[in-house]
Amino acid sequence: LPENCLIDSRYPHQLSGGQKQREMIAMAMSCEPLLLIADEPTTALDVTVQKTILHLIRDLQRENNMAVIFITHDLGLVGEIADRVLVMYRGKIVEQSNTAEIFTQPRHPYTRALLACRPVLYAKDERLPVVGDFIAEDLPETDRNNQPAAKNTRRENMPAMVKTVKARDDQPESEIDGTPMLEVKNLKVWFPAKKNIIGRVLDYVKAVDDLSFNVNSGETLGLVGESGCGKTTLGRALLRLLSPTAGSIHFEGRDLMSIPDIEMRKLRKEMQIIFQDPYSSLNPRITIGNAILEPLRVHGMQDTEKHRKEKVIELLEKVKLEPGHFNRYPHEFSGGQRQRICIARALSLNPSFIVCDESVSALDVSVQAQVLNLLSDLKQEFGFTTVFISHDLAVVHYISNRIMVMNKGRIEEIGPAEEVYRHPKREYTQKLIDSMPKGFIGN
Repeated sequence: LPENCLIDSRYPHQLSGGQKQREMIAMAMSCEPLLLIADEPTTALDVTVQKTILHLIRDLQRENNMAVIFITHDLGLVGEIADRVLVMYRGKIVEQSNTAEIFTQPRHPYTRALLACRPVLYAKDERLPVVGDFIAEDLPETDRNNQPAAKNTRRENMPAMVKTVKARDDQPESEIDGTPMLEVKNLKVWFPAKKNIIGRVLDYVKAVDDLSFNVNSGETLGLVGESGCGKTTLGRALLRLLSPTAGSIHFEGRDLMSIPDIEMRKLRKEMQIIFQDPYSSLNPRITIGNAILEPLRVHGMQDTEKHRKEKVIELLEKVKLEPGHFNRYPHEFSGGQRQRICIARALSLNPSFIVCDESVSALDVSVQAQVLNLLSDLKQEFGFTTVFISHDLAVVHYISNRIMVMNKGRIEEIGPAEEVYRHPKREYTQKLIDSMPKGFIGN
């Protein structure tokens, strides 16, 4: 953790998601346990910190002869660290074997689905497969051998690692309008870090430090970097959910820094955000129908309450949920379903600009594939512009037209997604790529 002496005196809300996760890991490691149950310990961490944590767990394991149960949805990590793998589906262990066999000769259709759903295996013009492509969800849950019934498709007869999928109708590069929708110049977001006895600020945390870039109309700009580098702070500052310290933000030619609050409220229907955590971004006391309905009421969209409800039902169907879900509460849905609800809420006002803040980071690979496919489909239908924030370079490369790499509040590199991912110019970008989990070496 950076600035250890300062972080010790901070409260949880003052830390990034990745920094909080590292504090929890430090607490678990402090007693040098003989058994460590690590439940998604690196989900919120960037690839470089993730690599450091994995090395730390390995070192402690060797020193103390410690056993580790490592629970994760990241198959790349499983391939690198596990001796044996257990695959669970619907509350049951459906397959278990050594890592080599799981990755090279998966037997269960669900295992094959998990291996095939990873974005790193597919080009930008390919649609990601989902679990439903491998398991007939509409058939009985199990067959005679207590195994889910596999779909009898040609896909099932192919190796899991080389399955092909239908090309997605993503927006071609040539159709992206070169006109900047968002222009950011010399943007700074600084937070007081140290004050003297009379309250004068002596030092600042420079979360965003003198950034300048454009987001073109219709494109997806991927924003990637280590935990605590300022990604989320930048995303919220772009929407003026945080007040910048200095600089300018122009949205469709209008200076957001000088717009009065009442004008900014009207403009907010054009600018929406999908938050990182689908569990905390929905009010547990409000049904999901009313959660999606609320923005429509606030901005006076649709003529009547009946039309608003019809709009909500239409949005639920677009994100692959059912009209009957309108009166259900958030706790009745899975993580992936909640994230789709958050997407529906963001789309309810038909915005032209959306910030996706780590919107698939907490999801397993199969659900992640569903959400990425959904975002691609909706982007083509609605034509919105996106800033896609993530610490997962494979996901950012898959979904973005351009990639911007951040480090300690500054831009390290920005360019076309394929160029930055395949031929990085900066050492820091190469370090992020080298730290990505490569999966089982036999791949």
